[in-house]
Formats: sequence, structure tokens, C-alpha cells
Amino acid sequence: MTDLAHHGRYGFSPITERPDFDWPGGARLALYVGLNIEWFSFDSEEGAALAQPKPAPDVMNYAWRDYGNRVGIWRMFDLFDRLDLPVAGLVNDAVADHAPQIIERLRARGDEIVAHGHANTQAPGQLSAAEEAKVLHRARSRLADAFGATPKGYLAPLISESFDTPDLLCEAGYEYLLDWAHDEQPVWMQTEHGRILSVPYPQELNDVPQIMARQREASAFADMIRTAFALHLRESAQRPVVMGIALHPYLMGQAHRFDHLARVLQELRDRADARVWFTTPGAISDHFRTLDR
Repeated sequence: MTDLAHHGRYGFSPITERPDFDWPGGARLALYVGLNIEWFSFDSEEGAALAQPKPAPDVMNYAWRDYGNRVGIWRMFDLFDRLDLPVAGLVNDAVADHAPQIIERLRARGDEIVAHGHANTQAPGQLSAAEEAKVLHRARSRLADAFGATPKGYLAPLISESFDTPDLLCEAGYEYLLDWAHDEQPVWMQTEHGRILSVPYPQELNDVPQIMARQREASAFADMIRTAFALHLRESAQRPVVMGIALHPYLMGQAHRFDHLARVLQELRDRADARVWFTTPGAISDHFRTLDR
């Protein structure tokens, strides 16, 4: 029997066998909202689809996604303002060219911006290493120019990584990535250029796989958030954890879903105590780097 292939980025480590630590202020649960802000090419069939994708131009699905940036996201920003809730904008750099008002709202709110490639109609993991490196550098540079601060983190469009992606990210100056949904604590990953931190990102508490793939609706998705929060809060007595919630404005910004999101986020705010740190993945990365590990 031959050995199974392994990525070689990190070794196996049960979460029950790691050193204990606290988040800032003695908190035990770090909770963040990742707001996916994406742009799509009109001549592509890629992207989440409300109905069966059609050959380009796929007007129905393109316009449905465009609603998120034109309408849904502004409804969500108002909610985040009312709750005084920080978010991480996971932003395609094409947004800076086509919808600069969104970048400005993130900046005015004091949110973090995370590079999310160029557009969500491009799978960078399928490119050559040189072409992928250009995508990573462009996203970091263009968003830094538009936002006024250089992104520290990266989430690949379509979670599309190549075998080289962590190496290319570290070489480009990124400090952390969000693609690997393999843990509830940050994990150091080895690259050819040093270490890069993997910060937990949710692929289950994520509206696209739940609503689009599993055909759950907003009430069920909100209940998943409630249940996860309760369990994380209980388990945080034993170990510090990260809970992320991934949202897309073309889904949770829709009028018939929005109130379910508003209610559950209000509940989290109301139920939270000193054990909960409402934060961003960049702040999680910054704090974890101060620990002796």
C-alpha cells in the first residue's frame, strides 16, 4: 500500500491537547461576521445561481447577484450599525472599480477588509503559479489603494487554491488565509517563505452552502447560528474558540430573509457577556501572533 498524499502544511493536533490561552480581555469565544462582497462577469456562467444556469449572458442569475451589491448590502450595513457590530468585508478587488461606495462604507465603519481575489467568476487555483501570483498581488494592491489600508488576509474566490497558494500568499506579504475550514482555533501553516496563519472560516455557518446547496431557508440558517453559539459558549470554558458567520448580500440581504438574520444577531448581542469577543479575523490573527507558540 502506498502512502497517502499530504499537503505538508501542518501536522495533526487534537484541539483537546493544545495549550490554553485567552482572547483579549479574558474572552473565550472570538466571534466574527465575514461579509462576502463579490463581483461577477456578465459573460460568465460562474457564481451562485438562483435558477438553473444558462449560457451567458445569464441575465436572471447575474441580476439576482447584482441585487446584493445594489440593495441587500445597504440593508445589512444599517443592521450592523444598529448592533454596533464589526464585520470583515471579504472583497473582490473588482468591487473597488465598479462599486466604490461599498469600499467607502466599510472604511467609514472602521471595518476590516480582506482580499478575495479579483472576481468570483475566476478560479485562481486553476491558473499557473505566475498568473495566480498576479491575482494575489493585484488584489492586495488595488484594495490597499481604494481602502487606505493594506489587507492582511485572503479568502480565495470559490475557495479555489492551487498546491502553491499558501507559498504565493506568504511571498506576497499576506499574514493569514481563510480558505481552510479545518479547525476552531488558528493554525500555523508552513510555506516556502515562512509561516502563514490559517484563521477559521465557516463553510457550514455559511449562507451559500446552506441555502443554495442544501436548500435550507433563513429561519433554519438562523437557528444553526443560535445552536452553534450556545455550544461554543459552553465549550469555551474548556478552550478558546473561533466562531465565524459567512454572509452574502444577495442571500441574507433579501427582504424575506433579512429579519431572520437581524433577530439572531440581536440575540447574540443580547446573550453575550465578557466571554464573547465580537471581532474580525485580522484582529484574531494579530492577537494569536502575540502568544508564545
